[in-house]
Formats: sequence, structure tokens, C-alpha cells
Amino acid sequence: MTDKIAVQKYFGNIVLACSRILSSLIPENRFGDRVFSYITFLVRHRRLPTKKLIFNDVLYQIKTTDEILNPLRIFVSDKEFVKLYVKAILDDKYNVPTIAVLENEDQVDSFNFPDACCIKPTQASGRVILRKKGEDLNRDEIKKWFSINYYRIGREANYKTLKPKVIVEPLVFNNKNVEDFKFFCFNGEPRFIQVDIDRYINHTRKFFDTNWKELDFLIVYPKSDKPFAKPNNFDEMLSVAKVLSKNFSMIRVDLYSDGNQLYISELTNVSENACGNFIPLKAEIEASKLLFGNRNR
Repeated sequence: MTDKIAVQKYFGNIVLACSRILSSLIPENRFGDRVFSYITFLVRHRRLPTKKLIFNDVLYQIKTTDEILNPLRIFVSDKEFVKLYVKAILDDKYNVPTIAVLENEDQVDSFNFPDACCIKPTQASGRVILRKKGEDLNRDEIKKWFSINYYRIGREANYKTLKPKVIVEPLVFNNKNVEDFKFFCFNGEPRFIQVDIDRYINHTRKFFDTNWKELDFLIVYPKSDKPFAKPNNFDEMLSVAKVLSKNFSMIRVDLYSDGNQLYISELTNVSENACGNFIPLKAEIEASKLLFGNRNR
């Protein structure tokens, strides 16, 4: 299993590098987006996308149709604005507090960053600085985030028009290594959960159904060998994911929890850019049955 993951990650890095070159050559319009997405899906999964209720195929359909242009999907893709959505339909207590939103490079230069904070761009994914004890900050790196158009990386059109900003938040639970709980939801119902463990140390994952029964498959990252107990507030987490996902077909609701308090991390429209390989591959069908039931399009 470990060898398969290593091969997939190596292959995935090659695909990512090639896809960025490909993206730079294809017109930045909806036709170009579909061409890019078709090629990357074919290369990544080594099969054609279908209109069946299969995990990555449904994500592909969301990405390549007008569904990804739904104004609400675009709105919640912004890490500042998603908090307004959470506050409006749930409660502001579930939002990680905002210390500041910086809108240009000059503000980055002049802002007095707290000794302990989380710094990330609002219009992109995967970039983050976690400051715990007043470590030196590379402000030039932060300023480069204003030039990121995340749409160009994977052609997820919900990111195309987002304004670049930098959001500063307190460290969640005053910890630099908080587990992420990602609830995959369909038609307003959480169906299974991905837990990302030791994300900034030695990234591993576990998957559970909504009864907290561990599932025997992986997506991208290796399986954690650590026991992982169900959070004390798991029922509340399910309830929150259900409310936040009710206005979407398929979406991923990302949470933080210490077992008592929970916070919303973000809402993810197209998990892994519809390129997340299952290990074993046949597990995608089992996960799809869990997510969608036995229905087909």
C-alpha cells in the first residue's frame, strides 16, 4: 500500500507540473477550461469521465458545467466571505475570528502581525503560514500571494474572479497542528468524513462513515496508523455540516474540532480538483455508493 501511494504521489507531481504548462497554453475561457479538465481527468484517472454518480465524475461535472459558476459557490470560495455565509445561516460562533484582512502589499509591510497567528491568501488554497512564537516572517513571500490567480493552476472557475487578499487569524486552539475534519456531503446530507492528521509534520489520513466506522480506503495521502477516537462533539459536527451543505448538490465541509469547540475551516467545491485517486481504485465505487446511494444518472 505504501509503495502504491509513493508511486501515485510521484506520478501526481509529474501530472501537476505538466498540467500547469498545459494550463498556460489553453485559452482561459469555459471551452479551454473543459479541454484542460478533460485531459487532466483522463491522465490522472486513466479513464474517460462519465455522467454517472461516481465520486470524481460528479466533481468533474460540477467543475465543467455552469454549476461551478453558481454565485454562491464562488462566494464561499473566498476565505473571508465564507464566514459571512456561515454567520448568515448558522452562527458566527463557528467562524475562526478574523484579526485583519490585508488588501495590498503596502498593508502587508505596515501590519503588525501577532506573535501567534495564521496567515493565508483568501483566493487560493494550500498556502499558509502558521506563526506560534513570534518567528520572523517572510513578508516578500506573503506579498507574492497577491499575484496568485488560483484558477490558472487547476481551472476551477469559481476562483477566477476572486480578489487577492490576505487574511490573518488566531491559531485555532492555539495549536499549529490541528486535525482537519472534512465532511463529504450530498444533497444536504453528510455521508463520510476524511480526517487529515499531522498535516504539517507527516501528512496522513483516515476515513470514517457517519457512524464513525473506519473505512478501508485512501485518497492521495497514506493511512494513519494512529487510533483516532470520535470527537465528543461529533453529533454537532454532523449537524453543522448538514446545515452548511443544504444549498449545494455535492460539497465538502471542512471543520476543526478539539472535541468541545468547533470552527469552520472552509467549503470546498471540487475536492482534489476531481483528481483524487483512490487506493485501491475499486474503492471509488464503494465510496460513491456511500455518498450517492445506488442511484445512477
